[in-house]
Amino acid sequence: MSCKKVHGKLKKKLKHRPDFKSRETEFGDQETDEASHHLKLAMWDLGHCDPKKCSGRRLIRFGVVKPLPISSHFPGIVLSPQAQECVSYEDKDIVLKKGVAVIDCSWARLEETPFHKMKGGHLRLLPYLVAANPINYGKPCKLSCVEAFAATLLLVGFRSDAEGLLSRFKWGHAFLSVNSDLLERYEGAKTAAETLSVQQKWLEELEIDSMKSRDISYPSSSSSASSSDESDEDINPEKTSPIKDVN
Repeated sequence: MSCKKVHGKLKKKLKHRPDFKSRETEFGDQETDEASHHLKLAMWDLGHCDPKKCSGRRLIRFGVVKPLPISSHFPGIVLSPQAQECVSYEDKDIVLKKGVAVIDCSWARLEETPFHKMKGGHLRLLPYLVAANPINYGKPCKLSCVEAFAATLLLVGFRSDAEGLLSRFKWGHAFLSVNSDLLERYEGAKTAAETLSVQQKWLEELEIDSMKSRDISYPSSSSSASSSDESDEDINPEKTSPIKDVN
């Protein structure tokens, strides 16, 4: 099942959205000694995004992420829409020894992004998760670079490293809280098949909640004319693109 139809349970999770007060502070950062300096993190930057809002560029400035030239090869995990496999705990040794790379491009310019030039030894997709960054808050799969890095580290068992990356952003904790229940399930999966099974079950639960939210009790024939004329607007399921690692 693709990433879509976020209603019911997800709406409840997003009810208490963080207060992003201004453009100057919403992407504010915090220094921390818990970052993943011992892991190799890298990024291809297509130059599509506002550098002031790009989480990936901030991580480069922190010295946590290494920029990669276009057409260069990365030996570790590469999060790419061209992948056929999902990130899972089975990738732990690859992440530990060879690292993780993301592709920083705009969601509005995917068709012109030369994904074929950004090659790696192990292409992967992330499973369903909800963004908590200020730009795409509450949107399924539209993760920022730091969220994509953190999600990968969480799935392979490096929670403290993931938390260290997220702690550099004032809104970073929101990614963990918004996805807390789902991340707990993913972290219990040991194989890619189990991870996809968790995703499938979660999406089915969201679909059930969505259907329940549309289960409207219509007025009976004995109701007044004013009541019977009332209608409830249908909810249009939100559709998203496959998971890519962008700002």
